[in-house]
Amino acid sequence: MGKPHAERKIEIIESALSLAAEQGVKRVSTQAIADRVGIAQSTIFRHFKTRDAIFAASIEWLAERLFQTIDQYFTSKEPAAQRLEKLIRKQLLFVSGHKGLPRLIFSDRLHLESPVLKKAVQTIVNRYTAKLTSLVSAGIESGDFKQDLDADKTARYIAALLHGMVLRWSLFDFDFKLEDEANSIIEFINKTLLTHPK
Repeated sequence: MGKPHAERKIEIIESALSLAAEQGVKRVSTQAIADRVGIAQSTIFRHFKTRDAIFAASIEWLAERLFQTIDQYFTSKEPAAQRLEKLIRKQLLFVSGHKGLPRLIFSDRLHLESPVLKKAVQTIVNRYTAKLTSLVSAGIESGDFKQDLDADKTARYIAALLHGMVLRWSLFDFDFKLEDEANSIIEFINKTLLTHPK
């Protein structure tokens, strides 16, 4: 008897991400995923209609896991500066454990060839940026952050800084510890945002 549908889907997603990290997105076929999981290719199509459907599900699966990991920092009662620092550390640590993520989100497949994948990522980025904007706004209101900051622009710049570091990590084939970059990013952000930089 086969595995439950939900369990098999997770196996397929994890295998697709693993292969993307190792080989790049273009070389990930449904046959390669099936071989990695140890099932027939036809079984893949019982769970996902297309390869892009697997990648879209992978993005959504990773996003939900990421938000479960970091949501506490958007809602806790700690000072905004402390929450932002913990958020950055936790986010980089999370991404460091999922090398297939940057391979996928920076791929031509997502940017140029699949509107479905692009839309999925845009939705997640907008959700993340909105939460980050609320965190920055809370810091401005509390006096932790400079009063002349534009919360929305600041949130987009922080997100871009983190995305840029993840892109660099992927470009250099993961040859440094992503989470070790948190200190320099936090130091830069603190000098830019804090009313009284440390």
